Amino acid sequence: MKYLVTGGAGFIGSHIVDRLLADGQQVRVLDNFSSGKRENLPPGDTVEIIEGDVGDFDTVRKAMEGVDIAFHEAAIASVPDTVRDPLSSARVNYVGTVNVLEAARQAGTKRVMFADSAAVYGDLPELPKREDMPVKPLSPYAIDKLASEDACRVYHHLYGLETVCLRYFNVFGPRQDPSSPYSGVISIFSDALKNGKRPLIFGDGEQTRDFVYVADVVEANIRAATAPDAAGRAINVATGSTITVNDMLKTICKLQGAEFNPEYQPAREGDIRHSYADISSARELLQWQPVVAFEDGLKKLFES
Repeated sequence: MKYLVTGGAGFIGSHIVDRLLADGQQVRVLDNFSSGKRENLPPGDTVEIIEGDVGDFDTVRKAMEGVDIAFHEAAIASVPDTVRDPLSSARVNYVGTVNVLEAARQAGTKRVMFADSAAVYGDLPELPKREDMPVKPLSPYAIDKLASEDACRVYHHLYGLETVCLRYFNVFGPRQDPSSPYSGVISIFSDALKNGKRPLIFGDGEQTRDFVYVADVVEANIRAATAPDAAGRAINVATGSTITVNDMLKTICKLQGAEFNPEYQPAREGDIRHSYADISSARELLQWQPVVAFEDGLKKLFES
């Protein structure tokens, strides 16, 4: 079988590529390398690489030719960036998804896994977040992810294209670039401590997150590609547990032998106060659950 990974040189996408190669699959990557890195991909001709933008339909159509299964990971993943430039967000994060879906329909691709986001839930107070709850997007990023979900459902029901929307919560692990605005907070904190700087916390640090290790996210994607009852669904990918940003930083400080001495700044526009997931659907539909504990994931990250 042939697989396409959009954003395959990025953080999560490159780990999916590695897993597919380890499973002996043929892999094609579409990436414009705006945030992804070539060094995240194996050397040589192990992977077919198409350099291009998901916002351009002709490029996506060519990348989809002959593809059986697609993992759509390409996105502008920084919420603040989408707040500053909502038009670019819409072009990449929504139109890019429609381009992938339409190209898959035309190519006869069997299934598309869409890198969705917990951002669609917004700041409604009910916890944990379930897939059948109301949604309240607070940023252009969240709007585009929610609109992309709807597009996935329409393509499934109208055209028979199998789509699975995986609502990622806070993914962390190796290859998150701390110098990039797209990076996760764990990688940024770790880099600050290594360089003798005080980590910046936006808000009071008591906001909560559900951090899930990247290898668990990859496993969810692989299972979603074949799970018979997952098509047409949105599914949380998380741990079902929560930690405050302050406690998360304290754990990082402990592992790195550093003092807990953050610098607090005002909360950022569009950020969500509290978030953690109900992962019952992932257990039921994907036969999946996370296996890497938070502190163990941090150790793996720091050893990489």
